[in-house]
Amino acid sequence: MDQLGVKVAVLSIPAGLPAGPVGRANRAAAREFNDYAAKICSDHPERFRFFACLPNLCDTEAELEYGLDELKACGVAMSSSYGQGADAKYIADDLFDPIWEELDRRGAVVFLHGAQVPSSTPSPHPSLCVPVIEVPHETFKAAAHLVVTGKKRKWPNVKIILSHLGGSTSSLVPRVAVLSNYVGCALSPQEILDGFKTFYYDTALSSHETTLTAVKAFIPSTRLLFGTDFPAVSTSMVEWYTKNADAFFANAPDDLECVMHKNASALLGI
Repeated sequence: MDQLGVKVAVLSIPAGLPAGPVGRANRAAAREFNDYAAKICSDHPERFRFFACLPNLCDTEAELEYGLDELKACGVAMSSSYGQGADAKYIADDLFDPIWEELDRRGAVVFLHGAQVPSSTPSPHPSLCVPVIEVPHETFKAAAHLVVTGKKRKWPNVKIILSHLGGSTSSLVPRVAVLSNYVGCALSPQEILDGFKTFYYDTALSSHETTLTAVKAFIPSTRLLFGTDFPAVSTSMVEWYTKNADAFFANAPDDLECVMHKNASALLGI
């Protein structure tokens, strides 16, 4: 953190963890992470905050309350979907409405990360593995599901951060806006576009002139948040993306300051 110039880090567990079906083991794994993360924050209050880990969303109300009320997490981390294979359900499924209702009542922050879901076809190359090409698209699918079902409009007080600049979101938003409306979505194309603009987007593993130009054309810099994915990635990888962000905003120092810390400070109360 010191090498990268990071003063405060927000901890979260990778999407899809704790794994497994609804049950005691799933709940216990979520509790273990939350207690551990809370201890890190207690031991180093000037350096760390955390997003509470949730067990399967079919069985998460108690851990949601524990993480936010007792441990004082600054939000919750959520996977794009829960379950395996044909039984998996994306987060805008009606089954999860009680969770969203509670999050909306609290005005909570949700950090949304794509699940590690393999493609239905074989990977084209070993270097194009699930985290590289599937996870970012899962983030988009979950975001799009929230928008076209009207759930993003229904629960407006929930502040959702999309990891990795929303994955493929910025490229596919116009397609969703027109074609989803054409095949039956009740929202107009403009309402769909506006729905995607209500998300926050983090820069982890995504900062480049190409991607930042696209996102910046779609949302204001006040909805961009600096992210790293460290320690899942190396320091040198974080440095490469951070240099890209610094270069992109070199002529806009106020925007750079917002992206690097002010937006997150305001959103998370850091």
